[in-house]
Amino acid sequence: MTAVATFVNTFFEARVEQLFALAELVERAFASAGLDYRVIGGLATYLYVEEREPDAGRLTKDIDIVVRREDLAAIAEAVEPFGLQYRHVAGVDMLVQAGQPSARRAVHMVFSGEKVRPEYAAAVPEMAGLRQLQGVRLVPVEDLVRMKLTSFRLKDQVHIKDLDEAGVITEEVALKLPPVLRERLEVARASA
Repeated sequence: MTAVATFVNTFFEARVEQLFALAELVERAFASAGLDYRVIGGLATYLYVEEREPDAGRLTKDIDIVVRREDLAAIAEAVEPFGLQYRHVAGVDMLVQAGQPSARRAVHMVFSGEKVRPEYAAAVPEMAGLRQLQGVRLVPVEDLVRMKLTSFRLKDQVHIKDLDEAGVITEEVALKLPPVLRERLEVARASA
């Protein structure tokens, strides 16, 4: 292995460790207060893809979670002893690390049963199901796919392609989608 390859691999591994250390902090804080949450977004996509196709997942910079709005005050209180602080910045609710309050490396929160943006066709699913991978509480695949297809930004489309290519989006998952989201899935599948 060349020095450059070793450096890149070491950098990637360090970043993965940092991300999972943050996920572990979130788990400990929420568990200590008896609060519920699910990981969504890039980290959920990464874990589902890696489960099927090791080394195929794309790393993400932050962690996105779904929580209940009525738990927000309890969340803000519960995370403090774990070195996290609640912030509401530019319309986004997040948890930042006290010593490194970067929004790019934060835990971003969305609320179950609410639309992330008013123009979205669907609300964030309720926290009914749970899947746990590598100690991380994940939203079920069906809910993750719905959320990615609802947002449908470029990065969401890339996540959909990754999930699909790894075989995570089964025909059963696709058939449960409403027509507008099924159409978006076909658009994502057709893009090169």
